[in-house]
Parts: sequence; C-alpha cells; structure tokens
Amino acid sequence: MVAALLGLLFTLLGASGAYAASRPASPAATTPHGSVVVIGTGGITWSDVSEARTPALWSFLRDGSSAAMTIRSVFTNTCPVDGWLGLGSGARAAGPGPGGAATRAQNQPCAPIARTVDGQVQGWDTYLRINAGNHFDSHLGLVGDEATAAGTCVEAIGPGAALAAATGKGAVAHYAQYAAASLTADLASCPVTLVDVGSVRDATDVAPGEVAPTASKADQVAAVDAKIAEVAAAAPHGATVIVASLSDAGMTERLRLAAAKGPAYGPGTLASPSTRQPGLIQLQDVTVTALSLTGLPVPDALGGAVLGRNAATSSSVELARDRLRGLVDYDQASHEVHSLVPPFFNGVVYVQLVIYALVALFWRGKIGSERTRLRSLRLTRVVAVVAASIPAATFLANLLPWWRFASPMLAIVGSVALFVALIASVALLGPWGCRLFGPMVVVTATTVVVLGVDVMTGSRLQLSSLMGLQPVIGGRYYGLGNVEFSLFATSALLLATVAANRFVLAGRPRTAAAAAAVIGGVAIVVDGAPMWGADGGGPPALGPATVYLVLTLLGIAITWRRAAVLVVATVAAFLLVSFLDWLRPEDSRSHLGRFFQSIIDGGAMDIIIRKLQQNLGLLFGNYRLTLLVPVALVFVIYVMARPTSWGSRALQRSFDRAPVLRPGLIAVLVMLTIGFAVNDSGVAIPAVGATIAVPFIIATSVRTLEDETRQGQSRRSGRRSR
Repeated sequence: MVAALLGLLFTLLGASGAYAASRPASPAATTPHGSVVVIGTGGITWSDVSEARTPALWSFLRDGSSAAMTIRSVFTNTCPVDGWLGLGSGARAAGPGPGGAATRAQNQPCAPIARTVDGQVQGWDTYLRINAGNHFDSHLGLVGDEATAAGTCVEAIGPGAALAAATGKGAVAHYAQYAAASLTADLASCPVTLVDVGSVRDATDVAPGEVAPTASKADQVAAVDAKIAEVAAAAPHGATVIVASLSDAGMTERLRLAAAKGPAYGPGTLASPSTRQPGLIQLQDVTVTALSLTGLPVPDALGGAVLGRNAATSSSVELARDRLRGLVDYDQASHEVHSLVPPFFNGVVYVQLVIYALVALFWRGKIGSERTRLRSLRLTRVVAVVAASIPAATFLANLLPWWRFASPMLAIVGSVALFVALIASVALLGPWGCRLFGPMVVVTATTVVVLGVDVMTGSRLQLSSLMGLQPVIGGRYYGLGNVEFSLFATSALLLATVAANRFVLAGRPRTAAAAAAVIGGVAIVVDGAPMWGADGGGPPALGPATVYLVLTLLGIAITWRRAAVLVVATVAAFLLVSFLDWLRPEDSRSHLGRFFQSIIDGGAMDIIIRKLQQNLGLLFGNYRLTLLVPVALVFVIYVMARPTSWGSRALQRSFDRAPVLRPGLIAVLVMLTIGFAVNDSGVAIPAVGATIAVPFIIATSVRTLEDETRQGQSRRSGRRSR
C-alpha cells in the first residue's frame, strides 16, 4: 500500500509537471530589434504622472506599454546606487552602508553614487565586497561583461548609468556626462545605452543625515520628465526606449514606474513571466529585456524575464487614463496593505491567545456556572468559527477596492469584517450548524476553494492582501507562499480528516483512506504544480502528512524504514517537478525551475544559506514572540499524546466520538513541523496554521461539551418531572 500511495503522489506530481513543461511560453519580445535605450531615474511612482505635469511620461503611458515595478534590493528600501547596481547585475544588489559597512538600516542615509574617472568606477572593489556576502548571487558588471564577450559595447550617460554599464572589474569603456547637445551622437554609439536622468528625493522622507533637496518633489519630477523627453527625442530611429524608476524617494519602499516604447511595445501594459501579473514587473526584467532585444546572451541564472505586452485596442486618452488608474491601484494597494500587515498579525496573535486562555479557564471550570454553561459554550463555538473565518475573508476583501477610500485601514477592516460575517453566518446558520464538524467544514472548505481557485486563475486575490503576497517586497507574485500554503494545507488536511471520519464510522476504512489520499493528493498538486501553486517547500511537508494519515487509516504503522522511504520519495518528487519545470522555456519557468538551474550552476547553496538566515533571523531577531512557535509545537504534540493531562477531557471525548480526529490533527502537526523546518521564513507556517487548526479543535471540543451538557440537563429535567 505504501508503494501504491507513493506511486499515486508521483503520478499526480509528474502529471502536473509534465503539463507545465508542455505549456508554451508567454508571448514576449524575444526577437532582437536593434538598439535599446534605458532611461533610469528614481523615486517616481505612477501617482506622480499626469497629462499636464509630466507630458513625456504621459506619452509613454498613452503610446507605449507601462507597468508598476518592484525594485526591492538587498535592504528594505532601495537607494539610487542599489537600483543602478541591480540593473547592471540583473539581480538584487546594494551599495555600502554608512562608513562602507556591509549593511544599511532603513533609517540610514544612502551612499552617494561613485564617480567614474578615466573609464573606471571609483571604489568598485567596495561594491564587489558588499555584494559577495549577501547570498543573492549578484554578478556585478554582468551587462558590461556580456557586451564585451559579444564584441560590442554599452554606452553609459551619467554616473548611475556607469555603475550598470561597468564590467566585472569596474571598467566603463564608453562613458559621457549628460549633455542635451550631444545626446543624438551619444545614443547612437552602442547597441545598449543607459542614461541617468537623475533621481527624485522626497524631502519629507529622506533618512536623518541625508541632505534633503531644496526643490519640491513635483518640481523634481518635472525636471526629470523634461530630460526623459530630450532622450526620447534623440533616440535612434527604431530603438526601444525603456523608462525605469530604479529607486525609492527616501525611507519608504513603494512600487515604482516602468514604461517602454518601440517596435515590440505599443499601447498596452507590460507583462512578465517572472510575476505572471499583467502590469506588474520587477527590475530584473528590464536587464533581461535590454540584453535580449539587442541579441546579447542572457545567463540562465537571472531571475528576470523578457517583457511582453498585453496590447490595448488603441492609444486613446481614455484608455491611457484607465491604465493609469490600474497602475496607481497596484501602488496604492501594495503600499497601504504593507504597513497594515504587522499590526494585523499582531492583533490576530494576541486576540487568539486571549481566546485560548479564556477557553482553557472555561474548560477547567474556573469561569462560568452550571446555569450559564450552555450559553457560554455556544458563544465559545461562535467565536472559534468567526476566528477561523478571518483568513479566507482577508483574501476575499480584495474583491472590493478598499485602498481607494480616504481611510484604507478602516476600509480593509470593514471589508474583512463583511466577509467574516458572511462565511461565519453560512457556517453556523445552515442545517449543518448543529453537527460536530459542520461549521468548521464550511470554513475550511471555503479557505481551500478561495485559495485553490485563486492560484489557478492568477493569484489576484492574494496580491496585496493582509495574509497574501506583498509585491513591494518582491519575494513572490503568484502561487502559494508560506502563509497561504499553511492555510491551504491545514484546511485540506482537516477536510480529509472529516471525510475519512465519515467512512470510518460507516465501517469502510479503505474508502476512508482513499478519500484522504485523493483530497491530500489534489492539494499537493495544486500547491506544487509550477503553473498553479509553484511551491517548492510545501509538498515536502504536505506529502508526508498525507501519507501518515492514509497509513494510519489502513492500520499500517510508520516504521523507521517506511519513514526513510517517504523522505527519499519526497525529495525525489521535489526534484522531479523542479526538473520538469526547468525543461520549460526559460521565460516560463517558476522558481522551482530556477532552483534546479541554480543546482546546475552551483549557486543552490547560496539560496539555501539565505533562506536559513531568514528563518533564523525571524526566530531569534527582534520579534521575540516567534520563539513561542517551536515551544508551542512541542506543547501541542504533548497535548495530542496526553489529551487529558492539562485539565480537560473534552478533547479526548471528541477523539472517542470521531476516531479519525486524533490522527488527522497529528497529520496537521506533521505538516506544520516539517514546513517550519524546511522553508525560509518557515516560522510563519505553524503560527498561521494554528489560526485554522486551533479554532477547529475548540469548535469540535465545545460542540461535544454542548451535546453532553444538553443531555445532562435533559436527564435532570426528566428526573424532576417524575
């Protein structure tokens, strides 16, 4: 049976990977079209663009292809030096912190852009030293090295452009200061030209110690726009001109703007396979596109992709205004939600801790009386169901444009509350509301369906949601991240538990095992398939948990030998799907295929080290509450082993009433523990999974107590009537 189940999992994973491998790449401008001019600036968002104030940028929006762009570098906010180094390397890169330090805090000033003297960037060795230790595998000077190897050149105009055009040794063979009179000649000298037209700095947002600009932000944007108009007018005929805001305006991180005009970029929005979100790209895509359009080699290790276009029907002003509204929405939603995420998670954690403490006191008989017991039990169950409804509601809230309201915080709280009320009402007031698992089945099924359908249709609800993907961070733009995986996998395992329990009570253990295998197997495919969840760390956690549940239902003990086989099979399945994703065209690979490429290139260890550092940083950093996660896991495992040892027999009586509940909860613990251990930022997995699992336990146990209390009251009432 073990071999058969593993075969089922391999078949499901292999089928999804094979399907993904056969899918054609997204249309992209991969044919060389001559010269490329990249106009680099900084600190500008689409909110700064209008027909009257910025005519040059407006013309790119109206007549070209546009997008919001993630510019996240190594540190929280991106300085101009970081953006230019990132453009030249096609990866996350950074300049030094104060005094040449390898790190820089968000409230520390940006380092100035180094001067270029006699064809050499000054202090280039410092840049190399800083970026060698950040484990982002950034190859400073990549664009210059590729051009040199191909026997061609890159022209740099302005100091920032020199950083991006330099070779790996800091040499810049073609360099000029910005001068309007010589632009036409300068832009025609090389196939790729990088132009620094200056960065905008917000005087109200710069770090302490940084010299604030005297000009207003609007005046700075207007000056940059005038230079963009000069460069665009002087560009060679038939050239592709790309405008990219490469850095933040100060300490605040935001999405920035990008736009392109040329043979492949008419009216419409830019699209990148690296984000799979129309109108949202990342800085690395600009590097890859500039190389590709001029016929230069694009190293497989780069995380960006060639920019394609979602064409508009025309270049009308009305359509341009609609595009601008959508691009501003990207920026506003991501910016507003990013600041709300920490207080939201803190609120959820502390509220749940209070609820759990009250429930524990109630179960131990410390609060409540016999007369009010039934009413208190009902209220406790309602609170548990409402708490479990919050995660799904945070995603559904993005169906409403909450970020457009005057108070986005109140708007998103109201949106989440609306969907919480809807989900909880359906769960509690339907005919299933009086059943042991009824309300929580509705909640978990809703969570699975919302997340599953969302990843199958482009991850639109997850983007810029309270518990979803944060584009301003630039970690993930589609599929299931750690938080979403934890919610999805926990809900799927609990659904499998309830389905299996129904068949076990009917005396059909094999059917129960098959039901659990199907639900778990489908969840693994949705989570791991490159075209859907694209989650590398999820299946290695969800797979063993599903296998444990199925084997337990069949009465098969987990021996060390079987556990070893399961570990090997899990690793093999992960590598299989990564390999199949790697077989797809480069522009269509997910991060699974890119990880497989990093194994080939020898950069996999950097990725593993960086992810380990992220996990340890969260666990032992400033957020001391995360230290409770491993302690809580050990405690819950102990409670599962001895459910009557902490003062309440309700959980044990629930186990007696539903024989699959205990192995189902253990399967959830297996998934959360493995997920915590193998994922970067894995500390979030058990913490978030608890927001579904613990209310499930409370609601189930309280329902058991409700039934027992009601029966006891009926018996006492019957004795009094006699």
